[in-house]
Amino acid sequence: MEGLFRACYTYGRLIKFSHTIFALPFALSAVILANRTVPVTPRTLFWILVAMVSARSTAMGFNRWADRVYDKMNPRTANRPSVTGAISPRALVTLTVTSGATFVLSARMLGNLCFLCSFPVLGVLIGYSYTKRFTKWCHLFLGFAIGLAPTGAWIAVTNGFDFRIVFLSIALMTYIAGFDILYACLDVEFDRKVGLFSLPATLGVERALRISAIIHGVTFISLLIVGILFKLSIPYYTCTLLIGVLLVLEHRMVKPNDLSKVPVAFYHVNSAVSVLLFLGVFLESVI
Repeated sequence: MEGLFRACYTYGRLIKFSHTIFALPFALSAVILANRTVPVTPRTLFWILVAMVSARSTAMGFNRWADRVYDKMNPRTANRPSVTGAISPRALVTLTVTSGATFVLSARMLGNLCFLCSFPVLGVLIGYSYTKRFTKWCHLFLGFAIGLAPTGAWIAVTNGFDFRIVFLSIALMTYIAGFDILYACLDVEFDRKVGLFSLPATLGVERALRISAIIHGVTFISLLIVGILFKLSIPYYTCTLLIGVLLVLEHRMVKPNDLSKVPVAFYHVNSAVSVLLFLGVFLESVI
């Protein structure tokens, strides 16, 4: 039993399971909004959760396999299980294939449209791992990959598409891309040394921070548009206003000449943003 717990802990570290707090609340918010159109069943909710976990495991498993050489050279990532040998390259491939198959299965259980969409979605989830090798806009590609979650959740519930939910996906996309730029500031020297691309490494930290702030401005505007399109009210807008305050706080914490607070902004402020969004949508549905 101790060995099982140790293995679960190791794989949890590998795929950063705690980071599901960033995207999952957005997907669950989409489920609540979709429930206005088609009642959500426990079965549907179960398979949506399976799809979310397996999609993230697929993406992170492949990312750790694809980046294992770079991670070994980077002091910040040298203690990852994929680098230390706690998880072998073969185990990473097994995790990726198994998780990908589980994702496709969960999509099949959610309907034909989800099943058909699952294959290009897998391509996006896997493909983003290579974008840092050739474009400084890799942050937006990562945001796009994760930002598919709300639209996917909507399709899973309704078995159809509604343009309104796209703005929640845009909010998640820009939210992820914005703070990924902040986090990339920690690796500027390493990225330049090994020839990897990122906005901070290519344009400099100061310009990258300005772009991140603009992108997070799009996040806030997108959330306001979601409220308008779905005719939401005070609980949602109150939480959205608090999200705006947190985004401003995040950018005031991180300065070009002082990146010491990037981890605090990344782990604490950002997790509060997604939780506030879910709280606003949930309270809206209850009240």
